[in-house]
Amino acid sequence: MKYEVALLGLASVASARDIQKYWGKLGRREVPQEHSHEAILRAANDALKLNNPLEIQDAVFALLGNAAAATGAPNVANLDCLQQIVADQAFTNAKAAGDLDAMANAILFRALEKNTLTVGEASPLCNEAAVNPEIAAIQQHQDPASPEASGNAAIELAVAVQLSIIGADPALALTSGTFAPGEIGDPTAAGNTCNDAEDAIGCIISQNLLVPAVSLDDIEAAVAAAGGAAAAGAGAAAGAAAGDAAACAPAAAAPATGKGKAGANAGAATNAGAGANAGAAATGTVNVQAFTGALGGPPPPVESTAGADRPFNVNGATFLNAGAAIQRSCAVQKNACANAANSGALDGGTAQCDAQEAACLGANARKRRRVAMRDARRRRQAGALDFGSCGSPAIIFAEGLDGRKEASFQSGNNADFNHGSALNIRIIADFTCGRLASSCKADAATVAACEAGAAAAAGASGQAAADAFNAALGV
Repeated sequence: MKYEVALLGLASVASARDIQKYWGKLGRREVPQEHSHEAILRAANDALKLNNPLEIQDAVFALLGNAAAATGAPNVANLDCLQQIVADQAFTNAKAAGDLDAMANAILFRALEKNTLTVGEASPLCNEAAVNPEIAAIQQHQDPASPEASGNAAIELAVAVQLSIIGADPALALTSGTFAPGEIGDPTAAGNTCNDAEDAIGCIISQNLLVPAVSLDDIEAAVAAAGGAAAAGAGAAAGAAAGDAAACAPAAAAPATGKGKAGANAGAATNAGAGANAGAAATGTVNVQAFTGALGGPPPPVESTAGADRPFNVNGATFLNAGAAIQRSCAVQKNACANAANSGALDGGTAQCDAQEAACLGANARKRRRVAMRDARRRRQAGALDFGSCGSPAIIFAEGLDGRKEASFQSGNNADFNHGSALNIRIIADFTCGRLASSCKADAATVAACEAGAAAAAGASGQAAADAFNAALGV
């Protein structure tokens, strides 16, 4: 099966490094493939070199067997963990630099298959914990001819979820995949590999040798199940871009998400969960439902009543925040549409009802983004902190986020800070600061204030933690 995968503008275009000096030390092994994913390798190496306390000579050594790896990482005691150590340090450095692309590449690098001696031989797993949870969640792919290859699908889905969590395109998980299985006992140990240090994209991509273990549909389902932030679908993304351009000139830069087919299901994936539009305030008894489509009937109103404990109401059900209420309203409309289609009262099947639900969620997301950008302009005019192209970075603490029973933290502005809910505010705070520095292009003072707020929030709990973070940013 072949996939066309859109790669991030990852990796520098520096000329490939000459690593012939260690090849003679490798002995009998499977035909090399350490340069098969060259774009990911180069990006991971660039990030590693920003701060390299263990003085690892090159990230490529992490993709070799331990005997060869030792020559390039003499200060690493547990060579079974070298790939994780490189990815972990690269991720730490990229996060400190606010470089989302490099963070994504560090995750992808952790998942790459390592060289082994023969076709069908698995590589040893690391028995230590990574510092960054995004790296700790990933293991390397195994030789596709090995029994352990049955876990490769789970690895790619884990990569997709972690990419989604940091705000990158989960479809990029496919690029971490490996080759078709080779023949066990092949005396040449050739398998179905490639190895070209001069191919900046990666020969596994350019030669159409990539065989992912999962599909884009699998990735969408995994990200949705994890409560992460899947990319917006083509239709909703295009509509959002058009709406934003009209609302704010110049239009805000597009975030790193939203590339490729993994964004199908449009606004439903982008704003799934109670966090969508969660920051909307209740002012008077008004309908805040922005969608006007009426296939199978209009969506029920989302009534906002100021001063109420649960200020948003949909057909008698009350909610703490607008996002959960809007999701319910759109879902009620979808069910009515599906019932009409199934009964024959509406021609065209139920697929159109799914599309309408996505449009419903997308319309509300666009409205929230326009409001957030307007608020950002007002704050800048008043001399407040500059959030760049993004709206409010405020964090909310509430029950029902992403369907959770317990109270959790989430950004109140999922249009710009699209992340699933978390029980630990530091996860949301660090993600928010990273987005301010990268996609939002906020100034240094704002990023510094955000980091101070994250530190203050870590010393508190519940609503007090959210208040401490928000106070640091004046939101």
